[in-house]
Amino acid sequence: MIGLYLIYILNIIVAGQIAIASIFSPKKAAITIFQNAYPKTEIIRLVGCLWLSISIISALGLWKPITFSIILLVQLIYKGTWLLFVALPAYRKKEAFPKTMAIFFIVWVILLPFIIPWSTWLQLN
Repeated sequence: MIGLYLIYILNIIVAGQIAIASIFSPKKAAITIFQNAYPKTEIIRLVGCLWLSISIISALGLWKPITFSIILLVQLIYKGTWLLFVALPAYRKKEAFPKTMAIFFIVWVILLPFIIPWSTWLQLN
């Protein structure tokens, strides 16, 4: 249960900061967060809205950790998919992609399967 709380807190802080920067200052976010890989500000704002929703749901998760833990599965799926279909091909082709974000996503994809309350979801207790 401590792992859930820690992940929620990290989501609130990290996703929240990135979301606010992406929504309200997308040109700066394009340079700093996305390392100039995605210059289109409307796309960055869209991603910012996704991350803001993750931050808000994570805040609710501090109140009801199991109920809102499905957000962790959403993160596992979308981060893993992005790594597999966007970052990895860009890395192989030596194209631009946000490398810091990719490292963060790799860490998250490795950690989340150990944090997600699978047994509770599948009623394996």
